[in-house]
Formats: sequence, C-alpha cells, structure tokens
Amino acid sequence: MNSLEEAAKSLSIACNKLTPRLSKTVSWVYNPLDYAWEVHNQYLRKYGGLGSKTILLGMNPGPWGMGQTGVPFGDVSKVRDYLGLTGDVGQPETSHPKRPVIGLESTRNEISGTRLWGIIEDTFGCAEDAHANLFVVNHCPLLMFDENGKNLTPDKLSGESAKELLELCNLHLRQVVEILDATRVIGVGAYAEKQAKKALVGIDIEIARIPHPSPASPLANRNGGADWRHEVKAVLSEL
Repeated sequence: MNSLEEAAKSLSIACNKLTPRLSKTVSWVYNPLDYAWEVHNQYLRKYGGLGSKTILLGMNPGPWGMGQTGVPFGDVSKVRDYLGLTGDVGQPETSHPKRPVIGLESTRNEISGTRLWGIIEDTFGCAEDAHANLFVVNHCPLLMFDENGKNLTPDKLSGESAKELLELCNLHLRQVVEILDATRVIGVGAYAEKQAKKALVGIDIEIARIPHPSPASPLANRNGGADWRHEVKAVLSEL
C-alpha cells in the first residue's frame, strides 16, 4: 500500500462487502468514499502530501459533513471556501427520505465541521499551511442510520460484523500512519482516541486527544465555545 488513494479505495471496497452483514439495527448505510469519491480523492491528492506527521482522527461521517462532501468534518462551506475543493457528488445506492445527499450545493452547515476547520484556520492560516502540520482522517468511513433515519455511530454497533468493521478501520489507520510516516495521532473526542490506541498497539507513536466539537458536547458549547477553543488551540499550537 503506497498511497492514501489506494488505502481509501481498499477500505471502501472492504466496507461495501461487509455492509450487508452489518448489525440488524443498521437499516441504511452510506459510503461517501463511493458516491463522493471525486471530492474525497481531491482532498487526499491536494493535502495528503504536504508533510504533516500528525493525524487528526475523527469517528465517522456526519450527515451534513462528510456525508455531503466526502471530506472528514466536511462542512460544505469549509470544503468549498477554505479547502477549495470542487467536484461532483453522486448518491448512495439507496437513501433514507429523511437523509438526502445534496452534495456541495447543500446550504446546511455541520456545526462540528464549522468549529473544527474554523479553529484549524485560526491556528495555521491557509489550508496548505494547515496541512503541513496535520491531516484529517475519519476512523470509519460509513454513515449509518436505523430504520427511522436516526444516526448510528460505530460505538452503537454490536456483533461480529461490527468487530469486522472496526478491524477494517484499524487496518486503514495503520496504513495511513505508515504512508504519512506519522508520529502523532490526535483523536477528536474520546472514542477516536480509544480506537487509535487499539489500532496502533506496538507502534511507536504519540496518541493524544482534543475534545469533540459536537453541539451535543457541553464543553463545546460552554461560554459560547470559548472553553472548547482554548483547549483545542493549546494542543494544535504545539504542532
């Protein structure tokens, strides 16, 4: 495995093969590495070779972030205006009526993505300078919903198929670490940090964490987000 593109493609194919056997609670699965590949691959090619030795690791796509754009924490406005990415976004093979994929024309923001890419820009400046210091990856590429369209994160899954999915995602993370020759992984939230520690056992690499920017997080909302920004800025400023 010698490129981020090959690693992402391999992960996508393996996840597609596994999808029919996922937990019974998963009724709908979207794979942005398929239908939003054009934008995702543009992100890999444009920003994956700028010298970063730090991986910023998320959990899985959000419905209005990577689910629309193919980019981790990919709030549409940030993907277009900050990262400068373009391209066609297709459709999942089947989609829930409550969970449409609109692509880069979506007018809805993903708060987590707005916050994360916003503080990255505030800390490093332009996207090229930012990606000389960090590269953003999601541990799991799949967006999953129950029959009612409720978002299901990987930590909510159980059974053998869930274990297989995590193994595929762990393998991909190890591949990305090798390709980038990374020396540090920073989990965005406790789950990502935990998975990084599991995936990278035996590898000499620093693993840390920043608090998640989700609007469901009390810290991320406290003092208008100032407390969250202070904690994250302290970590990012050391890169």
